[in-house]
Amino acid sequence: MSGKIFFVEDDHNFGAVMKSFLEMNGFSVDWVANGTEALKKFTYGVYDLCIIDVMLPGIDGFTLASEIRKIESDIHLFFMTARRMKEDIMKGFKIGADDYIIKPFDTEVFLYKVKAAIRRSNNLTKKPEIIMIGKYEFNPVSRRISFYGKEQKLSPKEAALLQLLCEHQNEVLPREKALKIIWGDDNYFTARSMDVFITKLRKYLKDDKNIAIENIHSSGYRLIVGGNIK
Repeated sequence: MSGKIFFVEDDHNFGAVMKSFLEMNGFSVDWVANGTEALKKFTYGVYDLCIIDVMLPGIDGFTLASEIRKIESDIHLFFMTARRMKEDIMKGFKIGADDYIIKPFDTEVFLYKVKAAIRRSNNLTKKPEIIMIGKYEFNPVSRRISFYGKEQKLSPKEAALLQLLCEHQNEVLPREKALKIIWGDDNYFTARSMDVFITKLRKYLKDDKNIAIENIHSSGYRLIVGGNIK
């Protein structure tokens, strides 16, 4: 079984051992030792599971996990910590942890838990309908776009907006329609928010010069693939 794990642990000896253990069992591991740095790194990665210590330099593990949940609401999440107070355990699960693992622990049992979480993550994207956007592959279920092996994970709203643009490819997607479907409102502030998301999608798709997202004045946006791009 393969899968990509985001591992946050400030104890360098323990962290090195765990990273090696997980890699020996077929997983790819990004290990970060600082909570603040971890939040920055997570933003640019694509992961199946997060394993986070609670006591971290920078920002603590609970805060880090809460921020990660805002970025990726359905990411599988384990806390791994020596803190065993009932209040801490309850706080971890309230944040949305799949498990709260107290050190020391049985590595064999832990490995089965990791495999189960990765399997659930893989099942979410089983047999997805892949949408081709020029040379990009877009998986609306896992919210990932890939370009020759380079992947970008989209937020839920980014993915929903890109899917709507694809459904109206080379046609105008009315601004009001997108706002009401994705944001539930078409007021001034949500319209400005959508403009920000359009800018992000342009950045994600910039490597294929045959793709453009045009502003259609007073109407909406148009995803152009091939054809005449201004």
